[in-house]
Amino acid sequence: MHIDYAVRPNQFPWPPVLLAGAFFCSLFIEAVLPTRTGISGLLGLLLFILGLALDIWAMLTLRRARTNILPNRAADRLVTRGPYRWSRNPIYVGNTTLLLGLAIIFDSAWMIMAAFAMAFAVHHLAVLREEQHLAERFGADWTAYKDRTPRWLGRQRR
Repeated sequence: MHIDYAVRPNQFPWPPVLLAGAFFCSLFIEAVLPTRTGISGLLGLLLFILGLALDIWAMLTLRRARTNILPNRAADRLVTRGPYRWSRNPIYVGNTTLLLGLAIIFDSAWMIMAAFAMAFAVHHLAVLREEQHLAERFGADWTAYKDRTPRWLGRQRR
């Protein structure tokens, strides 16, 4: 199946489905094969709140820019402010952080593994395709943004 990346990055909204799938599958596996991480629940709560706050900040930034937020729809604008200054994918960073926080709260090694599996799947099923879409739609502006902003986390490069 060929996707015209100039039109949209995906035909299916993978990231939210992968997040929900990772959470519920790991809960099921945890019920069948319990694990204990021994990590403090307070750390989990802090990570959960941090991930949720990052998700909300990134979504509000997209909304203020009046651009599309759905991962299977075309981008209307290239957003480079707010959390997008430090990460090209702050929603996915937030999702992963949120799930790691839940893993610690639930004391589940399975959920920790699911968080990393979800991040890997989102990278391959969404991020790489979204980047191709943004390159097609925004050309040199995308290239300049990509060259100075890390894909996941880090300091802006000059």
